[in-house]
Amino acid sequence: MTKLQGFDFWRTTLKGACFVVAPMVDQSELAWRLLSRRHGAQLCYTPMLHAQMFVRDSNYRKKHLYDEVCAEDRPLITQFCANDPEVFLQASLLAQDYCDAIDLNLGCPQKIAKSGRYGVFLQDEWELLEKMIMLANEKLSVPITCKIRVFEEVDKTVLYARMLEKAGCQLLTVHGRTKDQKRETTGVASWEQIQAVRKAVDIPVFANGNIRHLSDVESCILETGVQGVMSAEGNLHNPALFEGRSPPVWEMAEEYLELVEHYPPCTLSYVRAHLFKLWCHTLQIHQDLREDLGKVKTLEALAEVSRQLRLRCEEEIATQGKEAGQKQPNGLPFSHWICQPYVRLAKQTVPNCNSEEES
Repeated sequence: MTKLQGFDFWRTTLKGACFVVAPMVDQSELAWRLLSRRHGAQLCYTPMLHAQMFVRDSNYRKKHLYDEVCAEDRPLITQFCANDPEVFLQASLLAQDYCDAIDLNLGCPQKIAKSGRYGVFLQDEWELLEKMIMLANEKLSVPITCKIRVFEEVDKTVLYARMLEKAGCQLLTVHGRTKDQKRETTGVASWEQIQAVRKAVDIPVFANGNIRHLSDVESCILETGVQGVMSAEGNLHNPALFEGRSPPVWEMAEEYLELVEHYPPCTLSYVRAHLFKLWCHTLQIHQDLREDLGKVKTLEALAEVSRQLRLRCEEEIATQGKEAGQKQPNGLPFSHWICQPYVRLAKQTVPNCNSEEES
């Protein structure tokens, strides 16, 4: 079969996906992807996988991809970090039969990415990136895509995107932040930069950054002209974001836990982290249950803490009566038991509420 490219690949293989769940470190595992798909997501990425470990370790391949394959989880893009053309190719060859495309991570800004020389810390090594993408594009049966961050200068970002396209990238996700915009210095993503890339290339573009509600998705598409919008933090705090709903937290938590039980295996730390994100605002009130959630060591115990949180919320709703759900004095748009974004304030850290850095 002829390998589909560019817009043909997006329209046919990815089915014109517009609502996209980001690759997230230890957070976009199978159960979470399936939950997100049930609630509007049209395309998901695996968490970032280390290409060298994927090549070397068969158990790593099984745990992070092979054992997480199911018919309901498509279309799916596998993301790798790598800095060696041959290693990236070998890892991609081992993964290509289990997904619909291979993504090269050029966006991770974490210290581990700097020390490992991957992610956004390759964004100045254009000759190396050309070799990596050209070789994979030539040898693989599935398309190559890339996820990038922007430079300070729009013109340089545009040249970067065009270089990746020329090398063989068939779809580009642009996170509209620089490598220095992370955690307390995250700031606002530049949709202007994303729009400039969309106008400059002839392949599909996904936008990433500033997505907290469905209205943000709609505004981003209108402003930038992209084919799709990717969410990370917004999805983690409200997996029904793409449905345009803000359901009670326990609705999403219970559905997720059912999927975890039905689609094993799932690392306990992943489940715990998801519950911390979902119950983020409620846990700031019920500190004793925050401590319990951090200590328990079984899936059943995690589910019980979540159940206790639901019971306390239902008691509060019964007490508030008609006032339940109104705007809260702590500044939240909804009551704390409603799925809603977490707003990171500069120089302020709320333990276990901040999302994992997307990859």
